[in-house]
Amino acid sequence: MVKTIKINFDTVEMMLYFWQSIAERDKVAESFMREVASKEEMKYLYGPDFNEESVRKVLSAISNRELLNNSTKQERKFWNNNMWMLEDLGNMNNMVKPVKTLNLDDVKEKLSGETKFEELEVIFIPGHQDEYIIDDNKLVINFFRLMVDFMDETKVNISGKPFKEYVEEKLFEIVK
Repeated sequence: MVKTIKINFDTVEMMLYFWQSIAERDKVAESFMREVASKEEMKYLYGPDFNEESVRKVLSAISNRELLNNSTKQERKFWNNNMWMLEDLGNMNNMVKPVKTLNLDDVKEKLSGETKFEELEVIFIPGHQDEYIIDDNKLVINFFRLMVDFMDETKVNISGKPFKEYVEEKLFEIVK
């Protein structure tokens, strides 16, 4: 039986600071970029072509308003995703709102039967490729895959599904 569902958007919170600082033309310390790169949640992104140094390199290039040189496909995608946030801070804030206010208590009730885990965790990270990753009792969602409906900014979708419905569907994948 699922007793708790924890929501972790710490890394996205750190990135909010980064995006807002860059948009306001403030300088962001290299140590901050390294701290983002070393977050436990970011490890889900790392592989042969994208690692902690990739995150630092991309964020540093953005902070210094430089082009990204000698980059991998994943680094370019990460750069593009971050630049997208900077282009429209209003859209970014509309993406963040449902993450910050996500309440899964009703979903926990729906998961009240026999399950593999008593605790689930939903983690939001600024990804580059995968839409989501399931790792044991963790659902890791690529924040950049959230799409705001331009006709109604209160509606946010992932893969064409309403945000909360999408999260619920993926949590059911974990417990079954």
